Amino acid sequence: MKYTSLEDCINDLKKTNQLKIITKQVDPDLEIASIHLEEYKKSGKALLFTNVKGSKFPAVSNLFGTQSRSEFIFRKSIKRVKHLIDLKINPINALKNPVKSLGNAFYALNALPKKISFPKNFKEISLSDIPQIRCWPKDGGAFITLPQVYSEDINKPGISNSNLGMYRIQISGNKYVKDKEVGVHYQIHRGIGIHQKNALKKNQPLKVSIFVGGPPAHSFSAVMPLPEKMSELNFAGILAGRRFRYSIKEDYVISADADFVICGEMSCDLKPEGPFGDHLGYYSLKHDFPYLKIHKVYAKNNSIWPFTVVGRPPQEDSQFGKLIHIMTGNAVENEIPGLKCVNAVDEAGVHPLLLAIGSERYTPYNPTKKPKELLTIAHHILGTGQLSLAKYLFIIDEENAPDINDIKAFFIHLLERVDWNRDLHFLTKTTIDTLDYSSKKLNEGSKLIIAAAGEKKLELASEIPNIKLSNNFSNIELVFDGVLAIDGKGSLSDLKNELENKNLNQIKLIVYVDDAKYTSKDISNWLWICFTRSNPSHDIIGLHEKIENKHYSCSIPIIDARTKPHHAPVLSR
Repeated sequence: MKYTSLEDCINDLKKTNQLKIITKQVDPDLEIASIHLEEYKKSGKALLFTNVKGSKFPAVSNLFGTQSRSEFIFRKSIKRVKHLIDLKINPINALKNPVKSLGNAFYALNALPKKISFPKNFKEISLSDIPQIRCWPKDGGAFITLPQVYSEDINKPGISNSNLGMYRIQISGNKYVKDKEVGVHYQIHRGIGIHQKNALKKNQPLKVSIFVGGPPAHSFSAVMPLPEKMSELNFAGILAGRRFRYSIKEDYVISADADFVICGEMSCDLKPEGPFGDHLGYYSLKHDFPYLKIHKVYAKNNSIWPFTVVGRPPQEDSQFGKLIHIMTGNAVENEIPGLKCVNAVDEAGVHPLLLAIGSERYTPYNPTKKPKELLTIAHHILGTGQLSLAKYLFIIDEENAPDINDIKAFFIHLLERVDWNRDLHFLTKTTIDTLDYSSKKLNEGSKLIIAAAGEKKLELASEIPNIKLSNNFSNIELVFDGVLAIDGKGSLSDLKNELENKNLNQIKLIVYVDDAKYTSKDISNWLWICFTRSNPSHDIIGLHEKIENKHYSCSIPIIDARTKPHHAPVLSR
């Protein structure tokens, strides 16, 4: 079905018994988010709240709460989008099936945005009229969690050079003037940052429009990782099967299909934004960010306010990553020679951990395989779009490689082959995700590439080794074959010194944590704790470590994944 509005989608879900309607009054302050989280946990239905305290507008959430519902919403578009991407990757396929390709060419005409008159069903409202949803107890105020933030490059104005991104918007709290200002938190490597930089250079205001609602394709397009010179509005039209309709009102771009539009000018100064319970499972702390000086706020007749709740993954927004993979297929792999597949691990918060499988073809005449091409591929990955925000990158050779989505099998394969005297490659004082607090500095941290190739070197321990530690260390647990979790009150250096004299021949990785039993309970806990709470350059120490010709090596690395004073608080209700 082709949705022309958010209401169309909601009605379709209602007809197919995928919608739960909640008519009792709900408080937008924490209560509505709690209801959402409970429904998401049980893989439940989309939720329509018809009576939101303090607002006349209904709200909807959990639209993308399951993969099956996400695919249902875009059931008419996924195959065509995949085919169009395939044609870009393999143009010769158009000659093999010209009839199908011609049909998709007509479909691609939807990529062209369509300018229309300002919609008559839009009326001006105040920002405080919309549902003031606050999701977590320590959030600094109410936030828009599914915004589509529109901006243009002042050097190349026009909708064809625009950017549509999903950056969080704080609409109340802190020092924002009520109904006059909203905070705009955009992370590093985002298109709006380039636009604001160009506007500041010319000392001109950056006009920004925030669209909320509209066809689900519009929300999804705002998170789609597209090439820098391609507008998300083009993709929105293709995915929706309907050209993106827009108007110009007082020099602001208005999405004619959105439920709400907020227009304003980006400030040249900064104000504190946050805290905010974020998708890594922690609070983003309060920091200075730009804010929008509101010009006008519009709502259309019968508008519905969409929202989601983010937190420790997986959450509803995890489905966006799955949909992106379904639609793009091997697009990333085709851009990077030798890369076979990549997995941005959702349980670890996406950016903290990437797994990859690549080819190793540089020295086929050498029977002793060592990572060579894998290192070239790894650096290419870290120079590609948002993949550049990865903090840990584990990459293995394609020979006998397991399914990259079988995370435990991937790590076991790597640990059976890795050589810690050779395969640790640090990048220091570089950029990391804005939301990652493993470093003491915002946006700045380190990266670690671990590349493994060749034959299996050893059998990994499947039981906890028979070792004794001092009373400084409480518990030793086996996370999975070859990986230990240890907790205690001793220092990291004390742990290192004690372990260097122990028989750990079948152990390949150790993680020092606050609670070893919880960490080892399931691999999801280990992934989240290990890779969100460690900064490689500062938090990795090795047994028998040494530096030779600037290269760090050891016999077994220890990752310090304990909670540290500079870390952000964990989300809890």
